[in-house]
Formats: sequence, structure tokens, C-alpha cells
Amino acid sequence: MKGTAPAGVSTEQEASRWVRAMFGRIAPRYDLANHILSLNLDRWWRAQTVNRVRYILERPGARALDLCCGTGDLLLALQARSTSSVMGSDFCHPMLLSASAKIARRKRPCPLFESDALALPLPENSVDLVTVAFGFRNLADYSAGLAEMYRVLKPSGVAAILEFSQPGNTMFGKLYGFYSRRVLPRIGAALSGSRDAYSYLPESIEKFPSAEDLAARMRAMGFRAVEFICMTGGTVALHLGTK
Repeated sequence: MKGTAPAGVSTEQEASRWVRAMFGRIAPRYDLANHILSLNLDRWWRAQTVNRVRYILERPGARALDLCCGTGDLLLALQARSTSSVMGSDFCHPMLLSASAKIARRKRPCPLFESDALALPLPENSVDLVTVAFGFRNLADYSAGLAEMYRVLKPSGVAAILEFSQPGNTMFGKLYGFYSRRVLPRIGAALSGSRDAYSYLPESIEKFPSAEDLAARMRAMGFRAVEFICMTGGTVALHLGTK
């Protein structure tokens, strides 16, 4: 398979359906689980992402798209720094309902649409910034995901991918591996009520390309000025690339 490969799944279509259903089940307690399991570092990771792309958000008339927006945490953080339009997209309807509720509480319009990240209903060269936080890893085809991000970006537009990574064979890496494989699934299952979702999480991280590999794939897709910034001992990496 060219992307995520949940246990027992053999095709890209099955992978996509499995991921959509899994996120639908955990949507009601997704935010709580994220904050507890990351020790609230997920807020900081998103803040660092927004800080790196704020120069685009602050341009008059700039358009931004947050892919796999989930419950909308990165989307709202982007919107808070934007002078114009930020849109959110996800293929899981319950996640979008949670995002919509957050947006309503903020009382600032933020368009949402339900769509597969591999087939966006947007024209070519239509947005200045595409972001995705902890959702790219779940795509059924990573190359197709990069190609779609590249397609909708305007020339000189920027893609920002915030995703889990592997910290390497260090003492910290070993401790992180123990936590992600033995501790995280149990806590995640207790918080969300879904054991398979938080068993899938560490497995998907281990199977995901390294930060260096993802950067190489972005370059091969045509992105320029590709760089990645590792955070929290290499457990998370922010990739940036320009069309």
C-alpha cells in the first residue's frame, strides 16, 4: 500500500473507510485524549506551526486551507492570525461537527467542507497555504496527498505538514517507544472508549516515512525550499515546502 495500512486492511479503499470510521468513533473525546496523551504539547506544536506560516496568513487577501482539520484546533489557530480567509476540510463528518461547534462559539465565520484530501473540490492554483496537522499520516496514498496539495497551491504557495516522527535509537527514543506502544494505547482506550484507535496510532507512526524521507518525497513532487523542523526530541516534525 502507498499510505496508511491499518491491521487487517488490504486495499487503499478499505484503509480510507477504516480511518474514517475510526475517527468518527473517537470524535467526541478526541481533544481530551490528545491533550492528555501529549501532555498538552499538541497545543505548542500547533502554535509553532502557525508561527512559521504567519507571514502568509497576514498577507491581505491570502487564502489558507487546513486539510484533515479534525475538530479544528489548528484551523482556529490559523484563523486567529489571518487577515482573510481560512478554510477547513475533513472527510470525517463527526469531526467536522465538532469543528463547527467550536467555530460557532468563536463567532467568526470559518468555512468547512467535507472532502477526501486526495480529491479536493478546489481549482488549481487557488490557495496560498495548505496545512495538515497529524492527518497526513492517515492518508491512503502519501504521494497522491502531496500531489493534491501541490495542485491547489498557487505558485510560491506553501505546504506545511505537522506530523509524528521517530526520535531515533537514543535513550529518549527508547522511552518514547515504550510509552507509545505500551502506555499510550491503554490510556487512549480508556479516554476514548476505542482500543483499536489508540493501538493504530503507534503502529501508524512506526510505519510512516522518516522526516528525511518525507522531505525527499516533497522535493520529488516538485516542492522547493523544503525543510523540516524536529520538535520534542524528534517525536514530531514540521515540514515546509514551496510550490
